[in-house]
Amino acid sequence: MSTEAYAEPTIYALSTASGRAAIAVIRISGPACLDVYRSLCPGRKDPSPRHAIVRGLYRPGETPSPDSILDSGALVLYFPGPRSVTGEDVLEFQVHGGPAIVRAVLAAISKCSSPRREIRYAEPGEFTRRAFLNNRLDLTQVEALGDTLSASTEQQRRLSVRGTTNHLAQRYEAWRHLLLYARGELEALIDFSEDQHFDDSPAELCNSVAIQVRALRRLVKAHAENAVRGELLRNGISVSLLGAPNAGKSSLLNCIVGREAAIVSQEAGTTRDVVEVGLDIGGYLCRIGDTAGLRRMTEQAQGRETAESVIGKVEQEGMRRAKQRASESEVVIAIVPIDETGLPWLDQEVLSAVSELIETKDNVLLVLNKVDQARTRDALQNAVESVTAALPSLRHSCIFPVSCIRAQQGPSMQADGHAIGESDHPASPQSSRADPGGIQGFLSGLASRFAELTAAVAAGDGMETGAIGEIATAADPSVWQESLGASERHRVLLEQCLEALDDFLGEVGQSASQDAMDGRAEADIVLAAEHLRKAAACLGKITGRGEAGDVEEVLGVVFEKFCVGK
Repeated sequence: MSTEAYAEPTIYALSTASGRAAIAVIRISGPACLDVYRSLCPGRKDPSPRHAIVRGLYRPGETPSPDSILDSGALVLYFPGPRSVTGEDVLEFQVHGGPAIVRAVLAAISKCSSPRREIRYAEPGEFTRRAFLNNRLDLTQVEALGDTLSASTEQQRRLSVRGTTNHLAQRYEAWRHLLLYARGELEALIDFSEDQHFDDSPAELCNSVAIQVRALRRLVKAHAENAVRGELLRNGISVSLLGAPNAGKSSLLNCIVGREAAIVSQEAGTTRDVVEVGLDIGGYLCRIGDTAGLRRMTEQAQGRETAESVIGKVEQEGMRRAKQRASESEVVIAIVPIDETGLPWLDQEVLSAVSELIETKDNVLLVLNKVDQARTRDALQNAVESVTAALPSLRHSCIFPVSCIRAQQGPSMQADGHAIGESDHPASPQSSRADPGGIQGFLSGLASRFAELTAAVAAGDGMETGAIGEIATAADPSVWQESLGASERHRVLLEQCLEALDDFLGEVGQSASQDAMDGRAEADIVLAAEHLRKAAACLGKITGRGEAGDVEEVLGVVFEKFCVGK
């Protein structure tokens, strides 16, 4: 190991969760790893690299004895750098997980520090930061590691595992080098055009570079769009329940969650603010918001006010928040109940709000609630037809009949011998007797919408030719699946890259409209080269391999999200 490497302090931390456990892992990284081992395991042979051994750990500076022992049987692993997780020497103690043992071993390691060899407790994310600085991880892998540690659903796990490879960073780096090469061609034309003979004129060279940049722009744009979809998997898909008072929004939420997350009452208007619940549906994290009921002030406007018809300021604010939450959500679930007559209760305020949402959103679903009120299949079919007539823009596949009462009570037969949610249900053919109330069929349909929302989009055809085709092709689906791993930070930088590419194309377009020798061509090339530099710098910030000044500012933001011990 070099002298410069010894200047780095050795760090240590508990890498497993604190508290009582069967095993606790204490990780040490830095040049003094073997010194720590020799202090805690006096008189024992140094560990062989990558071979597990069992050792007793003792207080440093004391003779091994029953009074000085810290742990009688710790598993010790030694990984010499650079072939280690951090690129430095790494030592791991896997000790018994009792809190007292862990505290004693950590305290013993701190006593190994001296003016010659600084040993200190690690800062949050410092192990991973050292792995990055030693080229063991790129910045995209670092962020994917953070996603892996925080993943709570199956889709989040898949997303994070996909991002632990360096494929995404390799693609961004290939794009960056392509831009740097194109910039070099332009700057060579600027610097040496008077001394060297070039086969291409400035206009021809700009046009050649522009062809590659346009193809690259389509790829960057697709990655930026997929970054938005990937963020839905990380942060959760926002879902809003929208309907009239007593339509069954809170009952539906409770059925989905499996507990009483919202108050259910016959009294209208019990929900005034948004009640949000995080839930795993089909492996997708979603945030379902139960909102205030929507209704119109018809009686109040006509001067025939009653206690039930007057809408106070608090309820008005709740309705405003309900509409705002729905407009900002990725998925909206409108609840329309069936009344005692077997017909859907089509409140005009709800219909107006849902119609507006259908015009602007692709994922508006309608739950036809309280279908237990429809005594026959024909009655239920009539109710479905009434809804489609009132909302002609709503697709039939977006209507889900459910009965929260049936779901809570279990399978129950109707008068004609059919259970709600049976396979011949007019609007829910996938349901069965195993799904009383149709809740599971509805959740399955909801998960399908989530899959559509988070599916990767491709840049389209025409990506197979030229230098760009060597980076990514539209025919390779893995390219676009991996792009879902792009984070919000990536998206912002990709958008900035797109702006720089657009500026370049705009500059080249202006030059092409003029005579190539009119005196402005050189100025155009200078500006065009600068736009390519900015675009390449944005890509360098994503991977952390660009200009040092550009990259350093983002490192703190990335690593501060990690816990101590990673």
